[in-house]
Amino acid sequence: MSYRPENMSHRYARHLVLPDFGETAQARLARASALIVGLGGLGSAAALYLAAAGIGRLLLADFDTVDETNLQRQILYRTADLGQRKVQVAHAALLALNPSIGVEVLDTRLAGAALETAVATSDIVLDGSDNFVTRAAVNAACITHRRPLVSGAALRWEGRLAIFDLRRCESPCLTCLHPDTRESIENCERGGVLGPLVGVIGSLQAVETLKLLTGTGIPLTGRLLRYDARNGRITVFAIDRRPDCPACRNRPVA
Repeated sequence: MSYRPENMSHRYARHLVLPDFGETAQARLARASALIVGLGGLGSAAALYLAAAGIGRLLLADFDTVDETNLQRQILYRTADLGQRKVQVAHAALLALNPSIGVEVLDTRLAGAALETAVATSDIVLDGSDNFVTRAAVNAACITHRRPLVSGAALRWEGRLAIFDLRRCESPCLTCLHPDTRESIENCERGGVLGPLVGVIGSLQAVETLKLLTGTGIPLTGRLLRYDARNGRITVFAIDRRPDCPACRNRPVA
C-alpha cells in the first residue's frame, strides 16, 4: 500500500492514546528537530526510533563508510551497504521507515563553524561519537547555543547515558562529569562491545529526547545512568555542576 498523509493519525495511534503524551506531544514532536552526531551503534538505534516516532527533522552527521565490523551492532546497515557512506544509507533507510519526516545529512567530521551551525539550527543534540575531542566540542557548542545534550556511550559490557539540559543555568555539562578530556586508549575496537548494549543506550537516548522535546515525563536531566549488562544492574547518580568547570564556569548560575 502506498503511503498517504491522511494515515498519520493511525501511524501514531499508540502515542495518541498514551497517557501524558497524546496529540499535544505528538504535534510538538512534529515541529522539532534533532542533531545526531555519529551514526554508529548508538546513533543507529536513536535515529530509527526518532524517525518512527514522527520527529519533524533529523540532521545526521557522520563521515565514515559502512564496514563489515559495524554490522554486529549498527542496525541501520545491511550487508549490501558495505563500503557506502553511512549518512547516505541512513538517509534512505529513515525515509523508507517514515516518509513524512525531514532528513538532512552532513557527510563530514563535524567541527568548527559546521558544528556551530548544526547545533544552532537544531532543538536538541544526541551525541553518539566515539572520541573525547568530538564530545568536548559538541558539549561546548551546546553550551554556547543553549541546547540540551543527550550523551551516550558504550564499551565492553557497560553503557552510560547522561542528560545535560543546557537551556537551564543550573545544569551541569559533560565536562563537569568528565573534566579530563584526554583520549582513552580503550575503545570498542580494542576492548569490544556487546552488540545489543549499544541498542539499549541508543534507545534510551531516543526516549530522553522525546521527553525533552515534548515536555512529557521526567527527563534524566543532571543524572548519569550506568547499565552493567553483564550483571543486569542499572544505577543512577546525580551530576553536580562544577564551579571550576573549564567549559561552563562562565555561564550564569541563575
